[in-house]
Amino acid sequence: MTIILGVDPGSRITGYGVIRSNGRHLEYLDSGCITMGEKAMPERLQTIHAGLAEIIQTYRPEEMAIEKVFLSRNVDSALKLGQARGVAIVCGANAGLPVAEYSARQVKQAAVGKGSADKHQIQHMVQAIFKLTRQPREDAADALAIALCHAHLRQGLARTGASSSRSGRAR
Repeated sequence: MTIILGVDPGSRITGYGVIRSNGRHLEYLDSGCITMGEKAMPERLQTIHAGLAEIIQTYRPEEMAIEKVFLSRNVDSALKLGQARGVAIVCGANAGLPVAEYSARQVKQAAVGKGSADKHQIQHMVQAIFKLTRQPREDAADALAIALCHAHLRQGLARTGASSSRSGRAR
């Protein structure tokens, strides 16, 4: 059994999802959002770090998965997203977690079955897969989908006998 922390980084809202993977069986443990509000960027980054550190301490995940940066038309937004990702990755690395990175397309493919899925489809599928009584917020659903993607890909590696790397197809 492996506990996986999925992270959907953002400079205003960072989603997280924690699942347990045991072969083909996936179990929902927790999900939610770390919200930063209108704080200055250094305080937002500290909030992300503190929030993820608390989640890591509570659930003791063995692996972490995070979404890769996508290209953005807004350079300022892309830089802020990169900073949020960096803080999340460092938080996982400081806890000794291998950190895998996945593209948005890979995550959507794993959760919904098509790489062009929209946010609502991801929320719906995550709710169905984990048998949740209500739809998680978008950012939490994305984080659960990232953890799900990692669980599927690591299971595929285990079946083929390949070893998973810190950055897997995954990076």
